[in-house]
Amino acid sequence: MVVVPLPFDPIFEARRNWDAHKWGATNQMATATAITRAHQILLRRIDNALEPLGLTFSRFEALALLWFSRQGALPLGKVGDRLQVHPTSVTNTVDRLEADGLVDRIPHPTDRRTTLACITPAGRRRVVKAAETLAEIGFGLDGMSPADLARAEGALVDLRREAGDF
Repeated sequence: MVVVPLPFDPIFEARRNWDAHKWGATNQMATATAITRAHQILLRRIDNALEPLGLTFSRFEALALLWFSRQGALPLGKVGDRLQVHPTSVTNTVDRLEADGLVDRIPHPTDRRTTLACITPAGRRRVVKAAETLAEIGFGLDGMSPADLARAEGALVDLRREAGDF
């Protein structure tokens, strides 16, 4: 996707209109909109970097989660809980990773109702390469100073904590 820059800042324009109509919470609206737009930009940068590896950020996250798990395998429900995504998203992600030979579905050894997603040796190699690729691009945040990164992370951690995310 090619992004064509606008001749103006659309969030600034939204702020101006929001203020003109006296809708209130202007700073919060502008910040929420800026965070949402930044998320879109970062996701595009990350997905573009991972595309040559046949991954998206969501597939990378699932592989990394399995890589970090003690056994290299987790129940599909636990994958969804840890990544905070809908079960359908987990199924779709694991389907794609399985089709690419990066994950196997295996029966749980003690619970016949549960299926595990298990990272394969190819999945282990791919997730390491993907992590190296993301480190090379700084997750798309190379333009931010260490101090700016720390402030942004701190503010977003506070927001997540207040929302009961953890």
